[in-house]
Amino acid sequence: MRMKKRKLLILTCAALLVMTMSLGSAGTLLAAQKVETKESADWRFHDIISVDFVKDWVRLPKSDNVMLIDARPPHKYTKGHIPTAINIPFSQFDELKNQLPENKSNQSAWKAEKLGYQNVKVFADGFPGWMKAPGTYAEVSVQYVADQIAGNKTVLVDARPHKPKFFQGHIPTAISIPDSQFEELKGKLPIDKNTPLLFYCGGFKCMLSHKSAKKAIDLGYTDVKVFSAGYPAWVKFAGVSKEVIQPKAGKEEGSIDIATFKKILNETPESILLVDVRSPEEHKAGSFKNAVNIPTDKLESNIKSLPTDKPIVFVCNTGALSGEAYYMVKDLRPEIEKVYYLEAEVTYNKDGSQKIKATP
Repeated sequence: MRMKKRKLLILTCAALLVMTMSLGSAGTLLAAQKVETKESADWRFHDIISVDFVKDWVRLPKSDNVMLIDARPPHKYTKGHIPTAINIPFSQFDELKNQLPENKSNQSAWKAEKLGYQNVKVFADGFPGWMKAPGTYAEVSVQYVADQIAGNKTVLVDARPHKPKFFQGHIPTAISIPDSQFEELKGKLPIDKNTPLLFYCGGFKCMLSHKSAKKAIDLGYTDVKVFSAGYPAWVKFAGVSKEVIQPKAGKEEGSIDIATFKKILNETPESILLVDVRSPEEHKAGSFKNAVNIPTDKLESNIKSLPTDKPIVFVCNTGALSGEAYYMVKDLRPEIEKVYYLEAEVTYNKDGSQKIKATP
């Protein structure tokens, strides 16, 4: 059965194109677009709407009756767009129109009407107008997330439950602030309210990141974005396993299984905090690539800085100093559940490699 094209379409060019459709009843296509100056008065679309109108159609979770279409070039869409919007650039409209419900910003709006859509509107203020409105935030793509990680420009926040989701796997550099514990853990957010924040959770059907983003805006943060595609999209993009390898206990109390430790170093080193407890001179002469140096005699004064959101593994030359560090943490920070030490003889080579041998 052929679908009716009585849909609400909202189109944007400098911002985005929004299209909503209702199966079996009248719908609307909303197109958000920055209107450029044209000599022909006929170029400006006849039905322009406000940001409040757009807000009414940006619904989360996303409604099956609504499609928001961003008509800007892909490189602008990637850096930020109105939540729920898809990208169909005006220059590629004819090529990509099959992404519309059946096959729609000013010129795109005219094309939408020619395709049979009967209720088409344009959001002339576009994405800039959206971002100026109170309480709004941008949605970003996976490539933007990768760029921010590489440039260390944004605080990435995982809004999923700490256990089991965050422990099972998370985007590199992310901190864990579950939405259910936002009030309790909001102190982990940066003091500077202008620091860029990027929230994510478990994909398009997960609302936790959107809820946390709104809470951050209420706290006064001025640069808030959401990666709605979330961790599943990151896994697909980065080609990583969904599940981070969990540390496995070794033979001695508190020790980590050597084979598991090696596997973590090779596959998911960012999933643990590796702490070299030897002297600064020894650490500088050679250590594990991702290890931070906190000598045993300095550990107590720095113990409050140890995180609770990822496993901690202490290393040294033989397991003696690292074992001491383990018991110190168990005594002074009992709330840290996942803490281990490497009970092994480690030879640190000049080329940066290590030889790990079980202690006799």
